[in-house]
Amino acid sequence: MGKLNEFSIFLNNPQQVYYSGQHIDGTVVVDLNEAMKLRCVSLRFEGKANVHWTEQHTTGSGKSRRTETRHYYAHEDYFNFDLMLFGSGQSTLLQAGRHTFPFSFLLPPNLPSSFEGAFGNVRYSLKGKIDRPWKFDHKTKKLFTVVSVLDLNEQTMAMSPAEGGNEKNLCCLCCKSGPISATFRIDRQGFVPGETIQLSAEICNHSSRKMKASRVRLIMYIMYHAIQKKRSVQQDVAVASHQAILPGDSDIWNREPLHVPPIPPSYLVGCSIIDIKYVLQLEVDPAGPAFDLEVPLELIIGTIPLRQVVQQQYGVNLGPFSAVQPSNLGPFSAVQPSNLGPFSAVQPLAPAVSQPPQYVMAPPSYAECVFGKSSVLEEDDNEHTGGDKNFTPSYAYYEWAK
Repeated sequence: MGKLNEFSIFLNNPQQVYYSGQHIDGTVVVDLNEAMKLRCVSLRFEGKANVHWTEQHTTGSGKSRRTETRHYYAHEDYFNFDLMLFGSGQSTLLQAGRHTFPFSFLLPPNLPSSFEGAFGNVRYSLKGKIDRPWKFDHKTKKLFTVVSVLDLNEQTMAMSPAEGGNEKNLCCLCCKSGPISATFRIDRQGFVPGETIQLSAEICNHSSRKMKASRVRLIMYIMYHAIQKKRSVQQDVAVASHQAILPGDSDIWNREPLHVPPIPPSYLVGCSIIDIKYVLQLEVDPAGPAFDLEVPLELIIGTIPLRQVVQQQYGVNLGPFSAVQPSNLGPFSAVQPSNLGPFSAVQPLAPAVSQPPQYVMAPPSYAECVFGKSSVLEEDDNEHTGGDKNFTPSYAYYEWAK
């Protein structure tokens, strides 16, 4: 890199996970093997959501027929603030050696959780820049996770059991066969990552066909909202399976476990262009040509567990979590911006969630999202951009049972 040995951003929090109202503290390091002429060293604090996908549309007919690619977009800004670490915008000289520039930034309230999806994301980043006159700029970036608080104790249905059933008749050689039926039950509807869902079901095969398998899928449904267009995507989070069911037989799921891996909370509260919901679905797969028999139950995935469940099942007493109890959620106190940006758009959406309650517990750990890393390269990144190229958000993860 010539004169530049290192240009990096370091966070004081090794987990790199934050809540609204917390400070982000760290340092920017610039290591030069000789003096560099520059205008400034700056750091941008950025929080935003983006949605984008393309679709092929055909218009006209005959020789006038043509196909065009249409782009669908949506964007939200949560904060965008530039901090000057060195220099004033006029040409100056930064001497050779290792330079460290500390920074502190107060996250605003009501931020949605970090999220990486196929057609959209919610991202929080720090972007460093060395602005050089008449030469290319050096850039680096660091991504971090924000976790919004979704307290299951404030969700009215979280502690309630859920049950559903379904049946269908199959046809065999043009004659109606007997029905297949299924009932499906869970003890409650609210869970946090790290917990185990107890699955109870009964499947009766009164048909003359074999059922190839039964399974329960934990499905994440994502709705992307662009201008005048929506797009829904589903993704399997976890799956449990049973073997085949012969004609005339039945199969019982007796409180069988399904682990909830690290995933974002339901609803993505605070983001109006991406919505998330979770469904637990029992499926029975008949042999031959037929649609599956399905029994769906909706779940709520939170970040704060049900106190009653934690105390009864795990014997854990939930203590206070002062880290998400800032005394003042007002404007940036440690770093004073000239423009606070359009924070009025960052309001929680339905279902409403209040500010973190006083008894909120700090989770034992955070874990990277089960879906793995995503590329975070952007249009203005180039060969002179260092730092994070890929990123995996982390979420609250509870492991009391260990």
